[in-house]
Amino acid sequence: MKIQAAVVSAIESGFDMEELDLDAPAADEILVKIEACGVCHTDVAARVHMRMPAVLGHEGTGTVVARGSAVRDVNIGDSVIMSYGWCGECGNCRTGHAYTCERGVEGSIGGLRFDGSSTITRAGDPISGAFFQQSSFASHALCPARDAVVVPPGLPPALRAALPCGVMTGAGAVLNVFGIAAGDTLAVFGAGAVGLSSIMAARLAGARVIVAVDIHAGRLELAQRLGATHVVDAGSSDVLGQLREICAAGFMYSLETSSNEEAFRTATACLAMRGTCGLVTVPHGGQPFPFSPLELMVKGARLQGIMLGSATPRAFLPKLIELHLQGRFPVDALITTYPFAQINEAFRDAKRGSALKPVLLMDD
Repeated sequence: MKIQAAVVSAIESGFDMEELDLDAPAADEILVKIEACGVCHTDVAARVHMRMPAVLGHEGTGTVVARGSAVRDVNIGDSVIMSYGWCGECGNCRTGHAYTCERGVEGSIGGLRFDGSSTITRAGDPISGAFFQQSSFASHALCPARDAVVVPPGLPPALRAALPCGVMTGAGAVLNVFGIAAGDTLAVFGAGAVGLSSIMAARLAGARVIVAVDIHAGRLELAQRLGATHVVDAGSSDVLGQLREICAAGFMYSLETSSNEEAFRTATACLAMRGTCGLVTVPHGGQPFPFSPLELMVKGARLQGIMLGSATPRAFLPKLIELHLQGRFPVDALITTYPFAQINEAFRDAKRGSALKPVLLMDD
């Protein structure tokens, strides 16, 4: 079928709206009419590893309009959120750890289905699609039915599209990976969508001390409204000293979401004995930089990589939605909406920091 999609042609380029051809659903896939799609830093960072041109977008939500012959658990007319892709066959997928699918990176940025076939063509030539096995910066998208979470009708599209990557990662880091409980202490480095979601989750879990560290005064103010007990200006002198004044024995948990080298060093240095520093990103795009693990060893502390909040979307996203409906997880405070045609403005605002969680509305 013909679709309208936002196409990026080079690593540093903006998006151009184009008419493309989308393949028919495979046996295990659904076809979704996209209503909204979140904008995420991964849509920028992944480009350096991808073949161009490409259709990105990996936080799509909409209505199922067709399904493959083997699909039984998702129906035409269902409202769905599409999350990350997973092969369904490797050991981690079979044991309930799909967020560490052995082919997950390939399936996310390889530009093809797991079977090697293309989903999107332009003038008969394949281009990179199947981004996170969806490519949802488009009027319609395909995804494996196993990646889709059926949600109750009537939920605002912008709310649905905000959840399936960054918000899920931040909340999952606290609830699934750290398992924070009443009385625990947490320092969060970076008060973007991931960091603020972790702060909301930590408040839900009853953490005694929750500190937000960021350079943006507005984000620190919002962090306090969402549950931070303390805030620290990352641009001030002696950030580590300020953290030690707040929690003299150190923090049981820290979460680094900023990809800043100094933040990484402080996030590890501020830990208590047997503390854990969680990483959802890394400095310098993953390039090596000097770091000594001595302090971690002396403290018996851990450096924990976190993928997708260790979340199983069909279980975790409905939990976040229910918490939001109860007024206990106000994710709507993070959202700024844009018409799909303003996708480049949404990315500019995200880069400037003026929009925490941009969401594109396809029908606006």
